[in-house]
Amino acid sequence: MTIAITASGAAAEAVASVVPTLVGDLVASGITVQDPSLWGPEAEAEAAKRLGWAEAITVSAELVPQIVALRHRLAAKGLNNFVLAGMGGSSLAPEVITRTYGVELTVLDATEPGQVLDALNVDLEHTVLIVSSKSGSTVETASQRKAFEKAFSDAGYSDVHDRIIVVTDPGSPLDRSAREAGYVVFNADPNIGGRYSALSAFGLVPSGLAGADIEELLGEADAVTVELAQDRADNPGLVLGAVLGGTTPLRDKIAIVADGTHIQGFPDWAEQLIAESTGKLGRGLLPVVIGVDAPEITEGLHDVQIIRLVASTEETREVAPGEVEISGSLGAQILTWEYAVAVAGRLLGINPFDQPDVESAKVATRSLLDGEPEPVPAAFTASGVDVRGAGGIDLGDSLESAVEGLLRHLTDDGYVAIQAYLDRVAAPGAVALRDALAARTRRPVTFGWGPRFLHSTGQYHKGGPSNGVFLQITQIPETDLEIPGSPFSFGTLVAAQAAGDATVLAEHGRPVLTLTVTDVAQALPILLGALR
Repeated sequence: MTIAITASGAAAEAVASVVPTLVGDLVASGITVQDPSLWGPEAEAEAAKRLGWAEAITVSAELVPQIVALRHRLAAKGLNNFVLAGMGGSSLAPEVITRTYGVELTVLDATEPGQVLDALNVDLEHTVLIVSSKSGSTVETASQRKAFEKAFSDAGYSDVHDRIIVVTDPGSPLDRSAREAGYVVFNADPNIGGRYSALSAFGLVPSGLAGADIEELLGEADAVTVELAQDRADNPGLVLGAVLGGTTPLRDKIAIVADGTHIQGFPDWAEQLIAESTGKLGRGLLPVVIGVDAPEITEGLHDVQIIRLVASTEETREVAPGEVEISGSLGAQILTWEYAVAVAGRLLGINPFDQPDVESAKVATRSLLDGEPEPVPAAFTASGVDVRGAGGIDLGDSLESAVEGLLRHLTDDGYVAIQAYLDRVAAPGAVALRDALAARTRRPVTFGWGPRFLHSTGQYHKGGPSNGVFLQITQIPETDLEIPGSPFSFGTLVAAQAAGDATVLAEHGRPVLTLTVTDVAQALPILLGALR
């Protein structure tokens, strides 16, 4: 087997009870032949144009020599520093692939000015920007493209047409404008949604240009295709799908921990796949990315399913009670999880291919940018941190009381989402806030970098169960950066994205506590103290 899955407890019971029905219903072979009726009549129209990922390996094979040839051509010109401007599915898969293969790729899925400036200021002379977007209308990606075009122009480079590579859907606005500008364009299969696009041009072009062995990656995925296509009880896609969506009662918090696997950052990719595919109609699965020492592992929470990504090994290893262990190559894991989440969607009775609530935060952001309203004043400032609340929080008059006011809304089946609109390159230590809050609340806590998470767990936050409480952490940038041709700066954009999302969450009845800091390094110990 190219993928090994071992389940115990409720997960094993789900496999035993659910998989035989999936086999009898020919679900695996149905996905493989792209049968859009598997998710019910309401989902059929969307599914009919979103199942191209099932044949992505075959379609993508012809891209490999083109990508390799372009990499060699760029290297001959001394262009070997690659920056990826993309959000969600356009950035998460390349980040996992390049990290796993140990090659350098700067993933710019941010609007925080410091992070954008950092990408602009590192070796611009040898830099190639990869602009990756299905339509090109994504505000983050479009803004990043403008910033790099100006930087290349200001530096006097005459070879800008070599320095910008575009990945987009055929006929998209970005496709047309990029060709008019003379950029190299790779068209992706329009019948693949962003979160299922890891093995398409969106995953392969940035990864291959950066030096990852994408031919090997596709080979790893191809090795598991026969297993995934067969209507058998040991089909790993059906087994994992039953683990995700078939437990009774449903363990709807999926805690994913990398525990010995060679694959780097995989839980972050799986987070988007699961949350955006299943979080809708008031139900869904919440992925929780955790470490090996996370508080959630030892709490024995009734609604949490622990899944460990472990090293491939022939040795017999005893699985902890109630947990699941998975091993396999990166390519095989990607395709198996895509099948499994599609299966989970069928079990949950939802359409795993739409994202009806993602657009709401974008609309709110645009409204704030267009209207240029005055910032909402802080309720109070404590220890240099501005405090604001929405959704009925009793803030009190201190950081500690504000956090307590937020956590009063946390239920026995709820979760906390930390949304950090910070420079993740400069402030990686912010992730420590997650474990601190998980230890205090004894409930699942997610951590997302803003605005990156808006293209991932943001769908679940609004469309999933109404049992989340939200802690926003924003920063006032030390240095702002103008967006060429736009009436707003990156600093204004990221502030509007945070405020817009908070507004939408509050409108959905979700409590939001916003803490705004100036000096992140100085503020983190203060925030840790308040959360503990």
